[in-house]
Amino acid sequence: MKTRILLTAVLLVNSLVYASDRLKTDSLKPRLIAASPSKTVRNVNGILFKYFDEEEHFKPKKVNGLGMGFNFVGIFLPPLMLFTLQPPGNHDYVIVPREKMNTINGLQLSIINMEPTVTNGLEINISSNVSTYAVTNGMSVSPFFNLHHEMKGVSVAPLANIGQKCRGIQIGLYNQCKDFRGIQIGGWNENGRRKLPLINWNFKQQKVNKK
Repeated sequence: MKTRILLTAVLLVNSLVYASDRLKTDSLKPRLIAASPSKTVRNVNGILFKYFDEEEHFKPKKVNGLGMGFNFVGIFLPPLMLFTLQPPGNHDYVIVPREKMNTINGLQLSIINMEPTVTNGLEINISSNVSTYAVTNGMSVSPFFNLHHEMKGVSVAPLANIGQKCRGIQIGLYNQCKDFRGIQIGGWNENGRRKLPLINWNFKQQKVNKK
């Protein structure tokens, strides 16, 4: 009797271990089409349809292809900011290690992005990246404003381009970046060295005060 109970327990433990290993393997297996939030999706070679992973349940994903975001909160944000006359800010986020961020190699196409994301390629967001740590290497385009922690490449938005560390070109009505190297073109431009209308520039290393 004891032997039978012990054997049953061993088989149960082996089954649980196998199921856990299988789940890990399935989560690492690339998907052609996937949706998020998901506990099993980690790699996508194709299209990821994403809504919004809550912070406590967020699992970073790697996408080689297209990441599409459908959080409809982003539709209301631009008119709200215009109505309250509050400029878009990007300072209320937590800096996240790269291994804990989404990585999109290709195209990020979203209404709004609220997940920590590194985009290598083209980023098109209606309301850009709000309350999240965002890095773009390539080109970022928005019909309203672009918000990034880091940007390397070209950032284009009619209203504003705002960043903390920028290398490249900002084009918009208002451009602002503390640690900036490149050219700013717009109605008013601010970087760590000077503030100028129409065109501003800096190609030297800056000493940025960290508060």
